[in-house]
Amino acid sequence: MHPGLFPFVLRRAGAALMLVLVVSSSVLVLAHVAPPADAFGTDPRVLAAERHRLGLDRPLPQQYAAWLARAVRLDLGESLHFHRPVSGLIRERAGRTLLLGLSALALATALGVPAGILTGSRRGGALAGATRGTSVVLLSAPPLIMSLVVLLIAARTGWLPAGGVPDTAAGAGWGAALAATARYLILPTLALGLPVAATIERLQSASIRAALDEPCMAAARARGVPLQRIVWRHALRLSLGPVLAVYGIIIGSVLSGSFAVEVVLSWSGLGQLMYQALQARDLYLAAGCAAAGAVCLALGIFITDVAAVLVDPRIAGAS
Repeated sequence: MHPGLFPFVLRRAGAALMLVLVVSSSVLVLAHVAPPADAFGTDPRVLAAERHRLGLDRPLPQQYAAWLARAVRLDLGESLHFHRPVSGLIRERAGRTLLLGLSALALATALGVPAGILTGSRRGGALAGATRGTSVVLLSAPPLIMSLVVLLIAARTGWLPAGGVPDTAAGAGWGAALAATARYLILPTLALGLPVAATIERLQSASIRAALDEPCMAAARARGVPLQRIVWRHALRLSLGPVLAVYGIIIGSVLSGSFAVEVVLSWSGLGQLMYQALQARDLYLAAGCAAAGAVCLALGIFITDVAAVLVDPRIAGAS
């Protein structure tokens, strides 16, 4: 094991916890500065009673301490719109957002990495040129635009469900439920994953090109090692470090992009729940969704940082 790996992991874990803490603190300040008065009606007595029940009339330091104490127990308060615990609502929706995010990342990685290796290892050629052109087009189409495009195609062709969530009978069984979920998951995955795949392709292409320009690669080619072996066995390993280093940012873009995708395609995940919370000015629910998103983002960044160090241990000593 590299001697600097353990301190590096501790530093990254601390940074991940700080990210969650900052987000939680920010939404608590938002709840203190802009209390959701409309959710309680206009009766001053009802408003005062509800503010007292929820603790919004206490000083900010006391609210912050109470928030931290509840958050440690995974108690994020009560939803003003649904009149249910926020933690329960997040648990119901988090699985769908996680499924969408993982499927989009899997699609983006499966398409982006090989495409980047192709365009980075070949200076010319019709296939490499077409791949570069497609990446440029997809990069200019954010998830919101891609959601509208795939929704239009689905509505015109009828090949796939145009948004929504699977509706299966109670006794349909795991097979039927999985098949129904897969059909409804295709469009959101394409809308969210294709722009990310273009980003990965651009990153991988530049990284593989830089790896092939290393002196050791030139020496291997001079010794007669086939180009394909150099690319897939040696240059690929060198090129993965820079790609993994920004994978945390890619995970963040997936989380932020899922908000628009879930709303447009009616995918019942955290993004749609956050949208409903903002519409209803349900700040405790919005805060819980933001905190859950921060946890997912922090975990994603932490995992990718550790993976980058495992691929290239020099990163631990440089940071």
